[in-house]
Amino acid sequence: MIRDITIGQYYPSDSIIHKLDPRVKLFATLMYIIALFCGKGIVGFAVITVFLVTTIKLSKIPFAYITKGLKGIVMLLLITTIFNLFLTPGDKTFWHFGILQVTNVGITNAIVMTIRLIFLIIGTSLMSLTTTPNQLTDGLEKSLGPLSKIHVPVHAIAMMMSIALRFIPILVEETDKIMKAQMARGADFESGNIIKKAKNMIPLLVPLMVSAFRRADELAMAMEARCYTTSDIRTKMKPLHYEKRDKIAYSIIISFVVIVIVTSIVIPFPQ
Repeated sequence: MIRDITIGQYYPSDSIIHKLDPRVKLFATLMYIIALFCGKGIVGFAVITVFLVTTIKLSKIPFAYITKGLKGIVMLLLITTIFNLFLTPGDKTFWHFGILQVTNVGITNAIVMTIRLIFLIIGTSLMSLTTTPNQLTDGLEKSLGPLSKIHVPVHAIAMMMSIALRFIPILVEETDKIMKAQMARGADFESGNIIKKAKNMIPLLVPLMVSAFRRADELAMAMEARCYTTSDIRTKMKPLHYEKRDKIAYSIIISFVVIVIVTSIVIPFPQ
């Protein structure tokens, strides 16, 4: 389960998605999220599905590698589905018991929210899987550049996000090592119900937090030893420049969002 977490990891590949400017991918991710939560029709979700599948194909990342990150949110998916299914009032009631009820609106909401969460995890994972932390930092800093005129620490914000993304796979690996070490000493993380499994995970938190703080302190000391500062204007070894493919990608993304919104208004979900 721990090794199934793909957020923050980079999957090297020679694809058109990997070669896109990180600013394009940041913009695409934002527009994808907007389209995903604005989409309310069958045709709109069909367009989103086609767009997502096409992007995965172009990225040349194995579909199984992308979807294994969904294992970590199975419980969230179940809770979301149950709450929407049994606690949403509607025009037609198919089953009723106390405060619990199954209605036409509840069924529709349960299906839509489950699909949205799955698509959200897959879509946002594509950005980190096809973009290195350095590229992501440069793209975010460049995109937020105008905010520096009003004294917003853009570089510091971008650097913190980059470091946070770098720490995710490191902490996942550290958690796996601690679990294996404790299992070798007789710890049991597999048996029992959900509550017992959650309690068994508590002994992992202390050594994991100690390791995280130690790594953060070592990183801070290393940056200070190299006289790192965010106050000066920093140059880039590889400055970002838009290519023709980036401009084409922008037009495709904008067209995609417009189509989803228009189709969602014209052809909504049947109730």
